[in-house]
Amino acid sequence: MRDATIARNYAEALLALARKAGDLDGFGAAISGLAAAVAGEPRLTNFLASPSVSAADKSRLLEQAFAGKMPRVMVRFLQKLVDNRRQMLLSDIATAYATLVDEQEGRVHAQVTVARQVTDADTAAIVARLSATLGKQVVPHVLVNPAILGGVVVKVGDTVMDGSVRKRLATLRGRLLAAR
Repeated sequence: MRDATIARNYAEALLALARKAGDLDGFGAAISGLAAAVAGEPRLTNFLASPSVSAADKSRLLEQAFAGKMPRVMVRFLQKLVDNRRQMLLSDIATAYATLVDEQEGRVHAQVTVARQVTDADTAAIVARLSATLGKQVVPHVLVNPAILGGVVVKVGDTVMDGSVRKRLATLRGRLLAAR
């Protein structure tokens, strides 16, 4: 099995636990925070990845570190990851979990590229238009790229909606050259 598939399976299990506990955001914050901590701390990464440290020792450390700081079921989930030797998939599981929560709550993430910095009002207008078009709540990730000259380029998943001036000029150029 590929790591992405395995991570998604664990994320689905975590989502089921979070639903049962009624705390989707709390579980998401916990798994994301832990994934960031592991990625940002080489000693922790080495400890979790080390085959010379037993799964029991890793589980014991997780219990001591997170008892009272995370829901008990979340600690047990982490210990199960260690028991199944999947602890190095924490980052992938956190990403898959966030995607599943977004799907469940009808959210999509959109990469919005503009030619110049936009105001909050402009961003809100773009989000409102995209939400109406897509029928889902849109979470924008705004990027500035002066090369598009003007307009907006929106990427949602694999779909690209290019309303840039650069694209329009290229289309016009193609039409003029074809008309010759």
